[in-house]
Amino acid sequence: MFYIPNLPYAFYLALKAKHVTFFTAANPGIKSAGNGTESKFETLQLIPKKYRPKSVLIQPKTAFEIVAKTIEKADIHYPIIAKPDIGFRGLLVQKLATPNELKAYLKKHPIAIIVQEFVSYENECGIFYTRQANQEKGIITSITLKKFLTVQGDGVSSIKELVQSDERARLYKDLIAENKEINLNSIPKKEAIIRLSVIGNHSKGTQFINGNKLISEKLQSTFDSINNTIKGWYYGRLDIKYHTFQELEAGEKIKILEINGIIAEPTHIYDSHNSSYFEALKAIRSHWRSLYNVSITNHKVLQTPYKNPLEFTKELLELKKYLSILKKLI
Repeated sequence: MFYIPNLPYAFYLALKAKHVTFFTAANPGIKSAGNGTESKFETLQLIPKKYRPKSVLIQPKTAFEIVAKTIEKADIHYPIIAKPDIGFRGLLVQKLATPNELKAYLKKHPIAIIVQEFVSYENECGIFYTRQANQEKGIITSITLKKFLTVQGDGVSSIKELVQSDERARLYKDLIAENKEINLNSIPKKEAIIRLSVIGNHSKGTQFINGNKLISEKLQSTFDSINNTIKGWYYGRLDIKYHTFQELEAGEKIKILEINGIIAEPTHIYDSHNSSYFEALKAIRSHWRSLYNVSITNHKVLQTPYKNPLEFTKELLELKKYLSILKKLI
């Protein structure tokens, strides 16, 4: 929807760079700059410990006794988040409340899985940041606030009835029904807000809100500092949990859930109330221009090589095969 009209611009940038995979130089600390084939767990290790949630990587067919000991050693307590080490758009991401639930999840999904502490901070956002290696300061180009799927009690209707009567929530009724933490037959008090999802992804019903008006010098300075602690990351989006915007702005009491590289989107464009289609197209071109500048600078200043196009294509074909397997595990 946003990308096909911009393909001529992408071809222009490749011609200008004189290399079809110039963008692979953008993030030298991440495999292929973050083209989707990278290990999320390995990428997470780039983040300073104070900013990242406790996480462990569980390989397929690991005995559950070993899994349990690994989780205990990492001081991770239930509930936890389980998700594929390589994955997209919230696919197979689940909140699990007990060891038995995790055991069943791992049995059903025989792939490399990240087990991560559940961060109970109230809010979540995506911050897109880019910096050229020869400059001390970068720029925040996008903030997306995430509004989790909720319904409001009326003191009479059950959650199931509230979901059915809510225009947005009823689109995700099957997903909501899978949430074991929700008693669909319970009747919430009047004006009580019931959160129906804890995964901050569009596919899970989360609404993306354009928060670009919140970009400030203080926030910019905070993320310049954070970026300088993440070796080899110059372009992409951080998905972050936080309590208050004031704490986020100060870089206090925040947890970075993921680093997304070159395939990251400035997700504020999905807020149709605050961003038009043509503004979204312009935003994509602007980010691709930044990607070009970052990549060319890294190639010249840091001597970061461009990935061989055949090798890059091979990675994408392997990723396509992996994703087809992933979808069968749903």
